[in-house]
Amino acid sequence: MRRHVLCLLLLAFAFLRPAAGLALEAPLSKIEPLTVATEADAFMFTVEIADTPELRARGLMFRQRLPEDRGMLFDFGSPRQAAMWMKNTYIPLDMLFIREDGTIAYIAENTTPKSLDRIGIIEPVLAVLELAGGTSRKLGIRAGDTVYHRLFRNKE
Repeated sequence: MRRHVLCLLLLAFAFLRPAAGLALEAPLSKIEPLTVATEADAFMFTVEIADTPELRARGLMFRQRLPEDRGMLFDFGSPRQAAMWMKNTYIPLDMLFIREDGTIAYIAENTTPKSLDRIGIIEPVLAVLELAGGTSRKLGIRAGDTVYHRLFRNKE
């Protein structure tokens, strides 16, 4: 009986150890304020910054929910054509494709969870802001509105 319990503990340790190591090695996102200004109003969000290849690859995967005042800002470092997908993303998102000057070039609303379809824009953008699905429509955020954040060097 004692050997049986010891064997089970060793098996559990063998399976949990790699997962614990991955969790410790996973890079942490910076948390920063961001504002989206529309014609009628301005809305503040708290966003995680995805500014490394590892953070951009993980994105909002495996999240079960995203509060309406939260998001993730993908920083590409320099303007480029951007394409995103929803692999392992369990919640619908609004994706705001943002030019170097902070203006929104395109919004993909309520993207389909777990889809492998490419979501993108040909026009070069510096960043993509992901918000909870439906947030853009609810707040009246549209292409042409401005995102204020240190990344765009337009912070008020």
